[in-house]
Amino acid sequence: MTRTPPGGRAARRAIVFALTGTLVVGAAPLPLEAANREHLQMMSDIRMLQEQAQHLQLLLASVTETLKALNARLDEQAEANRKAFADQRLQTAGVTGDLRVLREKMDDTNVRLASLAQEVEALRVSVPVLPAAVPAAATAEDQGATPPVESPAPPPVATPLSPSPGAGMSPQRLFETAYADYASGQWGLAVQGFEAFIKTFPRSEQADDAQFYIGEAYQLDGRFDQAVTAYDRVVSGYPASEQVPLALYKRGLAQMRLGQADRARDSWDTVVKKYPESDAAVLAKQGLDRLARTRR
Repeated sequence: MTRTPPGGRAARRAIVFALTGTLVVGAAPLPLEAANREHLQMMSDIRMLQEQAQHLQLLLASVTETLKALNARLDEQAEANRKAFADQRLQTAGVTGDLRVLREKMDDTNVRLASLAQEVEALRVSVPVLPAAVPAAATAEDQGATPPVESPAPPPVATPLSPSPGAGMSPQRLFETAYADYASGQWGLAVQGFEAFIKTFPRSEQADDAQFYIGEAYQLDGRFDQAVTAYDRVVSGYPASEQVPLALYKRGLAQMRLGQADRARDSWDTVVKKYPESDAAVLAKQGLDRLARTRR
């Protein structure tokens, strides 16, 4: 084995130390340069982010202003719509009020016209019809002969016509007169008055009431056959009248007075089945109960 002289070893160590120092010195600047480049890149990114943030803030401010302007326009439009709706509602209310007033006036006019028509009809019925004039005979002069001298004949006398009981009366007055006779117990006069009312004003709204009171007058006068007939006329002549349920019940009472229990039961059954909510139905049920008890 070859031995290295002591001086050679020292020289070798010096060379190794020199090389190591050189490497250390050469390698030291490399991390610092990389760190500087990373720092510069980070600063560049930060500046870019700041610029983007500023740009976003500007955009946000612009959007905010736009939204404020849009909200203001929407508020103005909403206010205009509310005002227009309020004006329209006022106009509609005014038109509705005018229509209501007009309708009331039309109804009042129709009532007056109907009343006038009934009064005219009453006057027309009350005015007597004069007989037709008798045509004069052909004179002798027309025949070419000398007319004989004769005493003048007296003018024909028109036979006066007897006026109807309600002649010249308005519908209300005629009905009130007949009802006054009914209330005072003058059954015959009441029947005549109500019959005259129906004959003179057959289309009056009180015609069904007049026919019902005829039945009432007959029943109170003990003329039960005529009462049944009068109540039948209420049912058949005025089927939509409010008096029909009570007329059926009263017909049953008159039939009971005539000893016609089966017919009375039929009348009361009709009231209960067709008009169950009426007051007459309650009375009819009581009558049916009485009939049921008498058969036990």
